Parts: sequence; structure tokens; C-alpha cells
Amino acid sequence: MTDNEQEHPGGDDTQPEPTAEQLAEMDRDQLVRLGTNLDGVQIEEYPDPWPVKGTKAEKRAERLISTWFVVSAIAGLAFVVALIWWPWRYKYPGTDGHFLYTLYTPVLGVTLGVAILALAIGIILYTKKFIPHEVAVQQRHDGQSSEVDRSTIVAQLADAGNRSTIARRSAIKRSAGLGAGVLGLGAVALPVASFIKDPWNNEAEEDSLASTGWRKQSADETVYLRRNTGDPEEISLVRPEDLDAGALETVFPYRESEKDDPKALLEALRRADNPVMLFRLRPEDTANVQERKGQEDFHYGSYYAYTKICSHVGCPVSLYEQRKNVVLCPCHQSQFDVLSYCKPVFGPATRALAQLPITVNEEGYFVARHDFVEAVGPGYWERRS
Repeated sequence: MTDNEQEHPGGDDTQPEPTAEQLAEMDRDQLVRLGTNLDGVQIEEYPDPWPVKGTKAEKRAERLISTWFVVSAIAGLAFVVALIWWPWRYKYPGTDGHFLYTLYTPVLGVTLGVAILALAIGIILYTKKFIPHEVAVQQRHDGQSSEVDRSTIVAQLADAGNRSTIARRSAIKRSAGLGAGVLGLGAVALPVASFIKDPWNNEAEEDSLASTGWRKQSADETVYLRRNTGDPEEISLVRPEDLDAGALETVFPYRESEKDDPKALLEALRRADNPVMLFRLRPEDTANVQERKGQEDFHYGSYYAYTKICSHVGCPVSLYEQRKNVVLCPCHQSQFDVLSYCKPVFGPATRALAQLPITVNEEGYFVARHDFVEAVGPGYWERRS
């Protein structure tokens, strides 16, 4: 048997495969017939979806599909606009813009969902209305596709596209391209938006990651330690006698300038890097304390203050084992030894919790001497520690 007379699996065993020169001379219809014969395909029905051209029903179907593609484009464009220009900064309840802020995520979800859904509906309708629904029977066979298979399948796909009349339906092509293009633009806008939006562009502090709400705005400013009572406008300052031996309390910064400013009072409680754990060690444990080099005077007697933000990925360190003097992060089980400047003793965290320098002022209240000397929370590439 010669190369030109190789049997085609699943086809007619007596029909030789054409040569490359013969394939090049065939038109698309001949390639389609050859492909179906060699594949052992018998087409039982191949009806034209619209045997009578230009009917009102055909035009109506075309307009319906184009409408869905246009809806997809409009929704995709709305998604891009909302992603970049919708008010996304946090607004406090009761302030101007809070309602629009609460709609930011729902608007993104609805517009993106509608864009994808409308595009999918348009594709499904086009498949149902214009793609010929043939009935064919094919004998299955195994083996790698030959050159003939590769040539004929291209012709079959082109024939299917031609029979679907997509070439002459410019409205559907343009609207489908518009919908898919805008949706693709939305996919590109998602990562790009993070470079457009700067969460610190309205901040006076140039290096916001390196400072917290405990930073003094002036040398003579006093930053108190304040507990959260559940009422953001209630000011409850902390005295040494308020904590029992072995106690832990979460505190936040407070300034006299915030006294009559509900927004500033609430912001101090909500800022992510503000929560601090204030410990009062038991008398028998104070002799076992190991101070961190350069921070030996950051505590006040048996009172120590450390950030509540885990140095692993920023979860709240909030579980305190009083007998072991260990605080635990519930997210990934990192443990920090309070008697050893809250250095990690278990889990994925590798850095000690930042310590806040504290003292007691002449009024008897706890105050922060200054801000943390290192960035709190997870590390980032600009950090100096």
C-alpha cells in the first residue's frame, strides 16, 4: 500500500487519502464533503434556519440579539466607569456621600454581572436562531488527526460560519464585538484601577504606612489611651488603677482636639492600625520580663502596650492566655510572648509586635509618649526593620 492509499480510520477503507496537491486544488465545499466522508459522517438533516430570507421574524431575531450585545456593552462600560469614578472612599454613617459609598460594591457586582449575562444570552440566542441544527451520525474512531483531517476541519468550520449567515449580519457582528470588547476593557480595568486610585492622596502624612493614629501632630500634643465603650462619642480614658493584675484591655488614641468632633472620634476607633493591647503584668511575672534592645523605657511599671495587629498578615491578635503570658492570633495561630517584648514563639509570624511607648501624665491618665518606632502589621518593601 502506497502513502497515497493509506486507509483512513473510521472511513471508507477503499478510498485513498488525497495528496497535499489535491487538497490545495479543492474548494471549501469539496473539502467539506471529503471531511464528512473520511470521518464516517452521514448528515441526515441540515436545514436552513431561515429558508425565506429577509422576513420580519428574521429581522426581529437579529435585532433582539444585537440588543443583548448592546446591553452587554453598556453594562460593561458602566462597570468600568463605576470601578474608577464611583465614590469608593469610606464615608461615616449620617455624613454626605455615605449612601453612595454603600452602593459601590453592589454597583460593581450588578454591572459586571449584567455585562456577562447579556453577552451570554446574545451568544445563546444567535446559536439557536442562526446556526444550522443539523442531524448527523458519525462512527467513532481513535488515532491522531492527519493532514487531511486538519484541512477538512477548517473547511467545515468555515462552512458552518457561512451557513449561519454571520458574514452578512453586520449589526450582530458589531454589537457582539462591542460587548465583548467593553467586557475585555473591564477585565483590564480591574488590575489597572489599583494604580489609578491612591488611598493616601488626601492625606497630609507623606508616609502613611510608617505612622499611625498615635503620631503626635505637634510636640506639645497629648495622645491619651482611650477605651472603646461601644459609643464612639463617649470618651473613657484609662488610669493605671483601672486594670487588675494580669488584665488586658484594648485601647485607642484620643486627642483633646477630637472632643467635639464625632467624625474624628469614630475614625480613631476605626483606623486599622490604631488598636493597641494594654497589659498589666502580675507581680510575680515582672521579674521575668525581657526588654527589647532600645525599648527598655517603653513601658510604665508593670504596664506594657503592644499593637493588636499581627505581624504575619494583619489579623487582630486578641486571644490572651493569662497564665502563660501569651497572646494568640486566631487566623493562623501565631503566638507572642508578652514577657519577651511580644516576640513570636509559635506559628508563621516572624516579627515581634510593635511596642507603643507609654507613660502616665500629671492627671493620672495613660498617654503615648510618641508613635511606634516601626511599622505595625505585616512587612512591606519600604520598611526599615
